[in-house]
Amino acid sequence: MTPLEIYKILPQSNCRKCMLPSCLAFAAAVVAGQKQLAECSELDSAVLARYGQECTTKAESASVQAAFVEKMQQQVAELDFAVVAHERGGQFYDNTIVINSLGKDFVVDRHGQMRSQCHIIPWVQAPILSYLTYESHKPVAGRWISFRELKGGIDWQGLFTSRCEMPLKELADANPDLLTDLIDLFMGKSVQWYQADIALILHPLPHIPILICYQAEDEDLSSDLTIFFDACCADNLHIKSIYTLCAGLVQMFASISQYHL
Repeated sequence: MTPLEIYKILPQSNCRKCMLPSCLAFAAAVVAGQKQLAECSELDSAVLARYGQECTTKAESASVQAAFVEKMQQQVAELDFAVVAHERGGQFYDNTIVINSLGKDFVVDRHGQMRSQCHIIPWVQAPILSYLTYESHKPVAGRWISFRELKGGIDWQGLFTSRCEMPLKELADANPDLLTDLIDLFMGKSVQWYQADIALILHPLPHIPILICYQAEDEDLSSDLTIFFDACCADNLHIKSIYTLCAGLVQMFASISQYHL
């Protein structure tokens, strides 16, 4: 379950009995494995019985994530930093690689340790390390394709639709200004050549550009949102990491949307 999905089943009273500032913060902590759903004292017992087991698996997921990050850190130590930084759109500086994600710099050292002026969260850390260590790399092609057209995308399409495109469409429906604000917040670029109410390009990683296209509801036509990827993306990052990036983005956008309500 995503933080937004967990938030929807919570009382949404922001009672702070869990020692966190809001129910949304509690939902994010559950996903991160830092809290258990049962720690919400206001939660209905029937809801807990239905969703409790699914949420407890997040602790195991966090353990798997930590093992993956450790493996990537070991591989980073074997890289030629100067070559990799140039090839992958980063900078080689003071024996580190600087990678820009959504307008923010992340610095990776020889041990695979990462630092930044903003908070480093798993859905950013793991894909950046994977991006640096991935076995192949190609420049941006300028040709946009759907998620299912990416290598391995068909196997992840159902999850991508339910966890990325649909939640983001719902956020855009509820917050008409949200997508436009993302352009300023994350160094995005609005494009006019795609026929949609809003079309913007974001760069979660230098050579992993994504195109978000949103069409608002119009008379008998329901709203629609599609995320496209440059054709180079599948050569630059594993499909699971691409999914992780997009799912993480949607979770972050959901948190941002709270300021629009």
